[in-house]
Amino acid sequence: MTVGASEPSEPSDLSGAGAASGPEVRAAGGMLRGSREAGMAVFRGIPFAEPPVGPLRFAAPQPARGWDGVRPAVSYGPPPPQGGHFGMDALARDTAGDDWLTVNVWSPDPSPVAGLPVMVWIQGGAYSIGMSGLPEYDGGRLARDGVVVVTFNYRVGLEGYGHFEGAPANRGLSDQIAALEWVRDNIRAFGGDPGRVTVFGQSAGAGSVAALLATERAAGLFARAVAQSVQGTFFSPELAADIAAACAGELGLRPTVADLSGVDPTRLAAAGDAVSAKTNTWADRWGPVAHRAIPFSPVIDGDTLPVTPWQALANGAGRDIELLVGHTRDETRLLAALDGVLGQVTAEQAETALRVFGPGRDAAHRYREAFPAAGPEELYELVNSDWLFRMPSLHLAEAQAAAGGSAHVYELTWSAPGMGGVLGACHGLDVPLVFGNLDRGQPAALIGESPSPEAEELSARMRAAWTSFAAHGDPGWPAYDPGERLVRLFDTENRASLAAYPEEASRVIWQDHTFPALPLLDR
Repeated sequence: MTVGASEPSEPSDLSGAGAASGPEVRAAGGMLRGSREAGMAVFRGIPFAEPPVGPLRFAAPQPARGWDGVRPAVSYGPPPPQGGHFGMDALARDTAGDDWLTVNVWSPDPSPVAGLPVMVWIQGGAYSIGMSGLPEYDGGRLARDGVVVVTFNYRVGLEGYGHFEGAPANRGLSDQIAALEWVRDNIRAFGGDPGRVTVFGQSAGAGSVAALLATERAAGLFARAVAQSVQGTFFSPELAADIAAACAGELGLRPTVADLSGVDPTRLAAAGDAVSAKTNTWADRWGPVAHRAIPFSPVIDGDTLPVTPWQALANGAGRDIELLVGHTRDETRLLAALDGVLGQVTAEQAETALRVFGPGRDAAHRYREAFPAAGPEELYELVNSDWLFRMPSLHLAEAQAAAGGSAHVYELTWSAPGMGGVLGACHGLDVPLVFGNLDRGQPAALIGESPSPEAEELSARMRAAWTSFAAHGDPGWPAYDPGERLVRLFDTENRASLAAYPEEASRVIWQDHTFPALPLLDR
């Protein structure tokens, strides 16, 4: 999921002369000329795969062809087709072209001998929206702390995750693997060490990180992983196919490549939006994802993803990958505001949420017993946050630790001062803090118009933890132990707070839940 959208950012200090004299590197595809921005060498819009259109539409990503001469790399590539949430569809339409699969690189030292740690970002957006060119994902501030930062586009919505006959599943995830393969093959030329790659992401991006930990196709492409607010939705093939059929039905078509490959991508995205807008009508078939309007997620297809990330890690799949994982305290308070129910949750809505999202038939009773003073608003927020983000994140760490791997856990507990201060430590607040972009992009609105010294200091601490982890595997606090359960708390009150996991009551309620692939329910 994502906080919001804003205009894609453009290079801030380019001129014609500056672009002509910008830094140059030789990538596998040919020569690239980027720009200099705030002391960083920046390269934008580099293709890592062929445009997935025409005969390649709904296909696995294919390697990008090379080019002759020097290719300018000063503008973001066009984003993939988007859903309409937060006006992202309009942003995508405003950038012409079908070269959707491109990477962007920020480097303090674009020298093949620099050997800097590399951080590869996967943005969120509920697998329905997302583009790397948004200003909140500008990697310049983070790169100044001594890392090479990479961002990229991947297919979302029906283009990336529609489960169609004749198309490979999880094309968006395959795009992510292709981008990581490009990093492996090219990043040394930009000053990065291909042996010190950390993949990091938030929300659906963190769900993607979890999926990458679980797939053999990504083995060897990264050594460390950071998962911020893991979106815990993974679909069974039957559920994914049923949702795809409903989307195709909006156009009077079958969910097949033969029927859909000629449909304009914007029409297909609009069909996905139409289904998303009325998912409640499918609640008896689609279950909790209908109640939260989540029509797209990675599919446990038996090939790219043979099992869920939690099962894969418990089986030892990520044992050799160092993991940093955590969540915000009040994950879904922002989502409640966007849904128009913040401060207005009824007892009936809370009861429905406990029944739909809670683990087991007695979940409502267990929540009320664990939180006896909680009213409908708090219960609604707790179970939504636990189901969608908090417990998937914690369980990822526990699965990793149980298999003998290393996991460091954190919780962001600082309440966002923006938007009247009612959102608490909400979903997406970590994005501007980690990137250091406190005054640009929609998530920066959570920080407030003028970032306080306390916010700047908190951002510096989170950046230091993330970059230290990328460089050395040590974010500055001990690895998670399932017995002690010590985690780092990020706030502005205590600069080095290490405490027992704060959401103990929720942990106990969910301790036996396995987060299986979400099924298609009986009719």
